[in-house]
Amino acid sequence: MNIEDLTIGQARELAALFGQTQKKKGDHPFLGKYVVVRTYSAGVHFGSLVDADGPEVILQNARRLWSWSGGALSLSEVATSGIASGKVSAVVPEIALTGAIEIIPTTLEGRRCLENYAPFKA
Repeated sequence: MNIEDLTIGQARELAALFGQTQKKKGDHPFLGKYVVVRTYSAGVHFGSLVDADGPEVILQNARRLWSWSGGALSLSEVATSGIASGKVSAVVPEIALTGAIEIIPTTLEGRRCLENYAPFKA
């Protein structure tokens, strides 16, 4: 077999043998869901997950959660119940985040709270 003459199908078969199958867009189980994302250095964001490739994610209708208190101890609880008070940014139509270390789908209750939370005014 001459590697220079491989078809794309044959190359994929070889890659599968070695566990190197290509990721297809749409493989992430939370795609299309409303999520809370914690990143390594960009903080906490929430919105609709439209793409995820390892630590890189893209959210639509996203907001940043600067701080919160009451009602939630951890981001898991923020995703489940929302927040009682905090600082939340205005909506941006789309954001690409790198260094995502946690992606948590929200419940309907958590989503409603976060989406309807008034943006912080300085």
